Amino acid sequence: MIKLTTPLDKKTARALCAGDEVLLSGTIFTARDAAHKRFFELLTSGKQLPVDLTGAILYYTGPSPARPGRPIGSAGPTSSGRMDAYTPLLLEKTGLKGMIGKGNRSVAVVESMKKNGCVYFAASGGCGALMAQCIVAAEIVCYPDLGPEAVYRLTIKDLPAIVAIDSNGGNLYEEGPAAYRNKGTAQR
Repeated sequence: MIKLTTPLDKKTARALCAGDEVLLSGTIFTARDAAHKRFFELLTSGKQLPVDLTGAILYYTGPSPARPGRPIGSAGPTSSGRMDAYTPLLLEKTGLKGMIGKGNRSVAVVESMKKNGCVYFAASGGCGALMAQCIVAAEIVCYPDLGPEAVYRLTIKDLPAIVAIDSNGGNLYEEGPAAYRNKGTAQR
Protein backbone atom coordinates (compact mmCIF):
# COMPACT_ATOMS: atom_id res chain seq x y z
CA MET A 1 0.00 0.00 0.00
CA ILE A 2 1.42 3.37 -1.02
CA LYS A 3 0.59 6.38 1.15
CA LEU A 4 0.30 9.63 -0.81
CA THR A 5 -0.28 13.17 0.38
CA THR A 6 -1.61 15.89 -1.90
CA PRO A 7 -0.72 17.95 -3.77
CA LEU A 8 1.00 15.54 -6.16
CA ASP A 9 3.99 16.57 -8.20
CA LYS A 10 4.79 15.23 -11.66
CA LYS A 11 7.57 12.95 -10.34
CA THR A 12 5.22 11.28 -7.84
CA ALA A 13 2.44 10.91 -10.41
CA ARG A 14 4.86 9.42 -12.96
CA ALA A 15 6.21 6.90 -10.41
CA LEU A 16 2.79 5.30 -9.89
CA CYS A 17 1.93 2.18 -11.88
CA ALA A 18 -1.39 0.67 -12.88
CA GLY A 19 -2.37 -1.73 -10.11
CA ASP A 20 -0.73 0.19 -7.27
CA GLU A 21 -2.95 0.36 -4.20
CA VAL A 22 -2.87 3.75 -2.52
CA LEU A 23 -4.16 5.59 0.52
CA LEU A 24 -4.67 9.27 -0.27
CA SER A 25 -4.48 12.02 2.35
CA GLY A 26 -4.54 15.80 2.14
CA THR A 27 -6.78 18.08 0.11
CA ILE A 28 -8.72 17.07 -3.00
CA PHE A 29 -11.58 18.68 -4.92
CA THR A 30 -14.85 17.29 -6.20
CA ALA A 31 -16.09 18.00 -9.71
CA ARG A 32 -18.68 16.33 -11.86
CA ASP A 33 -20.23 16.99 -15.26
CA ALA A 34 -21.68 20.45 -14.69
CA ALA A 35 -18.56 21.81 -12.95
CA HIS A 36 -16.35 20.36 -15.70
CA LYS A 37 -18.45 22.12 -18.31
CA ARG A 38 -18.01 25.43 -16.49
CA PHE A 39 -14.27 24.87 -16.09
CA PHE A 40 -14.03 24.08 -19.81
CA GLU A 41 -15.93 27.23 -20.78
CA LEU A 42 -13.65 29.37 -18.62
CA LEU A 43 -10.48 27.81 -20.00
CA THR A 44 -11.59 28.08 -23.64
CA SER A 45 -12.35 31.77 -23.11
CA GLY A 46 -8.89 32.36 -21.57
CA LYS A 47 -10.15 32.93 -18.02
CA GLN A 48 -8.86 31.58 -14.70
CA LEU A 49 -10.64 28.82 -12.84
CA PRO A 50 -12.16 29.72 -9.45
CA VAL A 51 -9.92 27.09 -7.83
CA ASP A 52 -6.21 26.33 -8.30
CA LEU A 53 -5.81 22.75 -9.55
CA THR A 54 -2.01 22.71 -9.66
CA GLY A 55 -0.97 19.29 -8.33
CA ALA A 56 -4.57 18.60 -7.36
CA ILE A 57 -6.73 15.51 -7.54
CA LEU A 58 -10.34 15.78 -8.71
CA TYR A 59 -12.80 13.29 -7.24
CA TYR A 60 -15.79 12.63 -9.48
CA THR A 61 -18.48 12.57 -6.81
CA GLY A 62 -21.64 14.40 -5.88
CA PRO A 63 -21.90 13.89 -2.13
CA SER A 64 -25.18 13.49 -0.32
CA PRO A 65 -26.05 15.83 2.57
CA ALA A 66 -24.10 15.36 5.78
CA ARG A 67 -25.64 13.59 8.73
CA PRO A 68 -25.37 15.37 12.09
CA GLY A 69 -21.80 15.35 13.34
CA ARG A 70 -20.31 14.41 9.95
CA PRO A 71 -18.65 16.73 7.40
CA ILE A 72 -20.30 15.04 4.42
CA GLY A 73 -22.77 12.36 3.44
CA SER A 74 -22.15 9.41 1.18
CA ALA A 75 -19.46 10.25 -1.40
CA GLY A 76 -19.06 7.43 -3.88
CA PRO A 77 -17.41 7.79 -7.29
CA THR A 78 -19.38 8.46 -10.43
CA SER A 79 -18.65 7.20 -13.95
CA SER A 80 -15.68 9.12 -15.28
CA GLY A 81 -16.49 8.89 -18.97
CA ARG A 82 -18.90 11.83 -18.69
CA MET A 83 -15.92 14.10 -17.97
CA ASP A 84 -13.81 12.83 -20.87
CA ALA A 85 -14.79 15.59 -23.33
CA TYR A 86 -13.43 18.21 -20.90
CA THR A 87 -10.46 16.41 -19.36
CA PRO A 88 -7.67 16.85 -21.95
CA LEU A 89 -7.98 20.65 -21.81
CA LEU A 90 -8.08 20.59 -17.99
CA LEU A 91 -4.91 18.51 -17.88
CA GLU A 92 -3.16 20.76 -20.37
CA LYS A 93 -4.09 24.07 -18.76
CA THR A 94 -4.31 23.48 -14.99
CA GLY A 95 -1.53 21.22 -13.72
CA LEU A 96 -4.07 18.67 -12.47
CA LYS A 97 -2.19 15.50 -11.44
CA GLY A 98 -4.90 13.04 -10.48
CA MET A 99 -8.52 12.04 -10.92
CA ILE A 100 -10.65 9.59 -8.94
CA GLY A 101 -13.69 7.90 -10.42
CA LYS A 102 -14.93 4.64 -11.82
CA GLY A 103 -14.81 3.17 -15.29
CA ASN A 104 -12.39 3.35 -18.19
CA ARG A 105 -11.24 6.58 -19.87
CA SER A 106 -11.16 7.53 -23.55
CA VAL A 107 -8.04 7.26 -25.69
CA ALA A 108 -7.84 11.08 -25.80
CA VAL A 109 -7.83 11.29 -21.99
CA VAL A 110 -5.16 8.58 -21.65
CA GLU A 111 -2.96 10.32 -24.23
CA SER A 112 -3.37 13.63 -22.37
CA MET A 113 -2.53 11.91 -19.08
CA LYS A 114 0.68 10.56 -20.59
CA LYS A 115 1.60 13.96 -21.99
CA ASN A 116 0.80 15.88 -18.79
CA GLY A 117 1.95 13.41 -16.11
CA CYS A 118 -1.45 12.65 -14.60
CA VAL A 119 -2.81 9.48 -12.99
CA TYR A 120 -6.33 8.07 -12.78
CA PHE A 121 -7.38 6.35 -9.58
CA ALA A 122 -10.33 3.96 -9.43
CA ALA A 123 -12.54 3.88 -6.38
CA SER A 124 -15.11 1.18 -5.75
CA GLY A 125 -18.61 2.05 -6.80
CA GLY A 126 -21.25 1.37 -4.16
CA CYS A 127 -18.87 2.26 -1.31
CA GLY A 128 -19.89 5.90 -0.86
CA ALA A 129 -20.55 5.55 2.87
CA LEU A 130 -17.15 3.93 3.39
CA MET A 131 -15.41 6.61 1.31
CA ALA A 132 -17.15 9.32 3.34
CA GLN A 133 -15.53 7.95 6.50
CA CYS A 134 -12.17 9.03 5.03
CA ILE A 135 -13.37 12.63 4.60
CA VAL A 136 -12.60 14.71 7.67
CA ALA A 137 -13.68 18.13 6.35
CA ALA A 138 -15.70 19.45 3.41
CA GLU A 139 -16.54 22.92 2.17
CA ILE A 140 -18.04 24.25 -1.05
CA VAL A 141 -15.48 26.40 -2.87
CA CYS A 142 -17.42 27.29 -6.03
CA TYR A 143 -20.67 26.78 -7.94
CA PRO A 144 -23.00 26.31 -4.95
CA ASP A 145 -25.93 26.65 -7.36
CA LEU A 146 -25.08 23.16 -8.65
CA GLY A 147 -26.18 21.56 -5.37
CA PRO A 148 -24.46 18.18 -4.93
CA GLU A 149 -22.41 18.90 -8.07
CA ALA A 150 -20.86 22.04 -6.54
CA VAL A 151 -17.09 21.94 -6.26
CA TYR A 152 -16.05 20.95 -2.74
CA ARG A 153 -12.65 21.09 -1.11
CA LEU A 154 -12.27 17.86 0.85
CA THR A 155 -9.72 17.08 3.51
CA ILE A 156 -9.15 13.34 3.38
CA LYS A 157 -7.28 10.78 5.45
CA ASP A 158 -6.32 7.39 3.98
CA LEU A 159 -8.90 7.34 1.18
CA PRO A 160 -8.38 3.97 -0.57
CA ALA A 161 -7.97 3.81 -4.34
CA ILE A 162 -6.19 1.81 -7.03
CA VAL A 163 -4.12 3.29 -9.84
CA ALA A 164 -6.30 2.25 -12.77
CA ILE A 165 -4.45 4.17 -15.49
CA ASP A 166 -0.94 5.45 -14.94
CA SER A 167 0.84 8.35 -16.63
CA ASN A 168 2.69 5.97 -18.93
CA GLY A 169 -0.54 4.50 -20.30
CA GLY A 170 -0.62 1.35 -18.16
CA ASN A 171 -4.33 0.54 -17.97
CA LEU A 172 -5.94 -2.03 -15.66
CA TYR A 173 -9.14 -1.84 -17.71
CA GLU A 174 -7.17 -3.37 -20.61
CA GLU A 175 -4.44 -5.33 -18.82
CA GLY A 176 -6.73 -7.06 -16.30
CA PRO A 177 -9.07 -8.67 -18.85
CA ALA A 178 -6.10 -9.53 -21.11
CA ALA A 179 -4.32 -11.32 -18.24
CA TYR A 180 -7.53 -13.19 -17.42
CA ARG A 181 -8.00 -14.26 -21.06
CA ASN A 182 -4.34 -15.34 -21.27
CA LYS A 183 -4.59 -17.31 -18.02
CA GLY A 184 -7.70 -19.09 -19.26
CA THR A 185 -6.00 -19.94 -22.56
CA ALA A 186 -2.89 -21.26 -20.77
CA GLN A 187 -4.99 -23.59 -18.57
CA ARG A 188 -6.72 -25.31 -21.49
